[in-house]
Amino acid sequence: MPSVSQPESSALPSPRGPGDRLRGAALDLADDAVRQGLKHPLIGPGRAVRRMFGADRLRDAVGGRTVVITGASSGIGEATANRFAHAGARVVLVARREEELARVVGGITETGGEATAYPCDLSDREAIEALTAKVLAEQGTVDILVNNAGRSIRRSIVDSLDRFHDFERTMALNYYGPVALSLGLLPAMIAQDRGQIINISTWATQLPSPQYVAYTASKAALDAFTRGTAAEMLGTGIALSSVHLPLVRTPMITPALEAYRGMPSLSAHEAAGLIAEAAVLRSSRVEPAIVTLGHIGDAFSSRGTDLVMGAMQKVGLGPVGRRH
Repeated sequence: MPSVSQPESSALPSPRGPGDRLRGAALDLADDAVRQGLKHPLIGPGRAVRRMFGADRLRDAVGGRTVVITGASSGIGEATANRFAHAGARVVLVARREEELARVVGGITETGGEATAYPCDLSDREAIEALTAKVLAEQGTVDILVNNAGRSIRRSIVDSLDRFHDFERTMALNYYGPVALSLGLLPAMIAQDRGQIINISTWATQLPSPQYVAYTASKAALDAFTRGTAAEMLGTGIALSSVHLPLVRTPMITPALEAYRGMPSLSAHEAAGLIAEAAVLRSSRVEPAIVTLGHIGDAFSSRGTDLVMGAMQKVGLGPVGRRH
């Protein structure tokens, strides 16, 4: 936080009274609760007991297994690659930027991990088909696919009336790309009767998100693919998971950084922790506790949720406040 200079004539601040200290403590507790609620999902008693005894560690889930991670050249993808490699996974890193991929691979191998780079434009169907064939030929198998690569567009619907291509671009990378890659790798997973596909989604598919309609719609489509396919795959050894991330501080939000100022958010490392939870839990839906609670509230009163999000937009609060 930037420092604030004091007026030359200001006197020493008077000691805070018990009421001020109590309010400060309450605000600190609330802030800590929000941060913890963003970092961790709600867990049941059985999961809590297993966690106490270390029975569901990430190493048990990914150690010695081949994990493909898209969008791995920076941000959440890079943090996830480092976390999984540290847990003993052989990480296969996919992104467009070859030099950045090489940097991430170098960092992992220097610390004793196993990593391989596969540059690819994941909005190109033919490139995805070639990538799938090459990965299976060279790696032999893929145990986990993390579809993390994505495109975000922040623009109000009234400013998008002549911009249908915004919807096409987000669908190409956020939906068609992950689906094409998943369909390409699923046959090998089914043949080995083991595998997992982790699709990175957003909290905004659970609650209204004004000015992100194109982005959210593409992620909602991916959610529907994930949940439906997960149900079909029950009993096959194949799991599909959607991870509903909150705001994460990555280069993707840079164009709208000012609008996010003051909003609770996660670091890329913390977001990777939620993706690790998905690898461990293998459930169809993984999200921070606060997102789950918000979704429950929305189920009771969707009108109330709409009013809250609409009011935030009108007063310029948070990520829905300012138009391009």
